Amino acid sequence: MVFEGAGGRHAALGSVSLEVAARDLVAIVGESGCGKTTLLRIMAGLQRPTSGDVRLAGVPVLRPEPQVCLVFQNYAATLLPWKDALGNVLFGLRAPRAARPGLREAAFALLARMGLGDAARRFPWELSGGMQQRVALARALIRRPRVLLLDEPFSAVDERTAEALRELLQTLYREEPCSIVLVTHDLEEVLSFSSRIVVLGGRPTRVDTVIDRPGGLSREALRSRLRVVGKST
Repeated sequence: MVFEGAGGRHAALGSVSLEVAARDLVAIVGESGCGKTTLLRIMAGLQRPTSGDVRLAGVPVLRPEPQVCLVFQNYAATLLPWKDALGNVLFGLRAPRAARPGLREAAFALLARMGLGDAARRFPWELSGGMQQRVALARALIRRPRVLLLDEPFSAVDERTAEALRELLQTLYREEPCSIVLVTHDLEEVLSFSSRIVVLGGRPTRVDTVIDRPGGLSREALRSRLRVVGKST
């Protein structure tokens, strides 16, 4: 991925080849500024790569794809301030679908599972940062996406809430035919939440290494492996 700037052409991402299987749960890690968020935006169809392509079940992704949902790190900017939490969760669903019996009840139930049952009628400016983040996550989950892309999804919540949200996502992951790609700096999330770790590194950024089934690693062992990758780049 190449950007034009005052200093000329800048390659944010190099040759990044990554395959996400059905019902995969992938964590992407790397140094700040290495292009992790840019990669998620490309995968979501929000940004076109200057070379290469993205495919969903073999079909090129050329624009935002309804089956692919991205929850941004800057979640507050994506919530509509004139809609309450329930309205934000339902936003984006096509009108005929939104009118289907049971959908509003499902949205209420999802908010309740995320600890927001009493906040469904409150507006974003009446919610804490962590609550706003949960609303943004619920808005993606209500669409039952085929691929869920998460950019630092628990960065604004306390550890207890983050753990509850991890458990909720893992439950939904078991119940729904969804693949999850998670960008994070939190080693606890990496170890407890992923079946594969993709480590980005180098200049321009590339896939440096892939760690399969990291559940058996300790935080110290994972930190050591990431440190070695950092030195090699």
